Amino acid sequence: MTTPGLNVRATSALDIAWVRSQFPSLKTQVGGHTAAFLDGPAGTQVPTQVIHAIQSYFLSANANTGGAFLTSRRTEEVIAHARAAMADLFHCEKDEVVFGQNMTSITYALSRAIARDLNPGDEILLTTLDHDANYSPWKALEEKGVIIRQADIREADCTLDLDDLKSKLNERTRLVAVGYASNSVGTINPVAEIIRLAHAAGAMIYIDAVHYAPHGLIDVKTLDCDFLVCSPYKFFGPHMGALYGKRQHLQSFRPYKVRPSTDQIPDRWESGTQIHELIAGIGAAVEYLAELGRRCDASVGTRREALAAAYHSTVAHETEIIWRLIEGLKAIPGARVYGITDQQRSAERCSTLSLRIGNHHPTAIATSLGERGIFTWDGNYYALNLSERLGVESEGGMLRIGLVHYNTAEEVDRLLAALREFAS
Repeated sequence: MTTPGLNVRATSALDIAWVRSQFPSLKTQVGGHTAAFLDGPAGTQVPTQVIHAIQSYFLSANANTGGAFLTSRRTEEVIAHARAAMADLFHCEKDEVVFGQNMTSITYALSRAIARDLNPGDEILLTTLDHDANYSPWKALEEKGVIIRQADIREADCTLDLDDLKSKLNERTRLVAVGYASNSVGTINPVAEIIRLAHAAGAMIYIDAVHYAPHGLIDVKTLDCDFLVCSPYKFFGPHMGALYGKRQHLQSFRPYKVRPSTDQIPDRWESGTQIHELIAGIGAAVEYLAELGRRCDASVGTRREALAAAYHSTVAHETEIIWRLIEGLKAIPGARVYGITDQQRSAERCSTLSLRIGNHHPTAIATSLGERGIFTWDGNYYALNLSERLGVESEGGMLRIGLVHYNTAEEVDRLLAALREFAS
């Protein structure tokens, strides 16, 4: 895997023992086995820093914003800190960061606001590879007369068909919505090229980076994207969503909001009381990654540099263990991995894959693994279009393995042994 926007000095190898010590849930026991959390795409585990930040908020800052007293001011400081942290993660300005309930809710809200300026016959281009949260909110705009087009995939390796995408861009295209990385098969899309194509056609770009965020450093300045959304609970934080939006877009589009809410950005996009304790956790999740980066490279200065150093090490670790898994799966009779399986194309995938084993139902496999303390996922994982396109939706979908940097080679070997036994 490569990490766009990453330019750091050589870093030390990931200290996996220290990493795992930061996540108390990794000690969970199931039937005498230590749990192996291989379900990262559904939500990662959280480090102690996040847990403490949420608890600390309730102990010392539990109030609404706008009050003329101590805890209200502390709440405002918590939000400001988290917004600055996310700005460093996105590589943008603080007033370009919007917090929301989750990625799906943010996308629905933004799509409705953008729709105010769309006319019948305007077009939006979506993809077959995306999570439904970056599909249905835009698809719903057909009720306004918006034309929805859909770029297909190359089935052999589950990558976007860029020729098909190019052919569906035209002067009526107003927005292209695309995922940074597939939450199902791990494909990393060439988002820089897609952004260039969209802008050349006069269209805006909306990037779902929910699945990419735990696997690579995001750089919205280099990418020059219009909007990018992620979910902190996928990168070691609490269950919320965060949006980057170019300042001019956040100022020009009109959100649906209550009248007393300010018209200043980013507040105008955060109508209603936010979940302040979870925002505290978002700031702590970014700080965890920065602390990891400083342990990998003690010479870094800014938080952004520390984040780059962290990803430099985590990407290397995740690349090593995902290919250990892929090579091991090739030896299991009946196993079929969907997506990229050529190690020469490592830069095009992250450490997530989906598979089937013969005619075994994915739920049966996941259940068997779960009884052994190996946590995986089965079904379509809300990537419904892809599951249908691959012809597996009616057969229970696929089994998904999602590795992040706290996973180990030993856990991969344990999984492979269990799958070999199941398939025999």
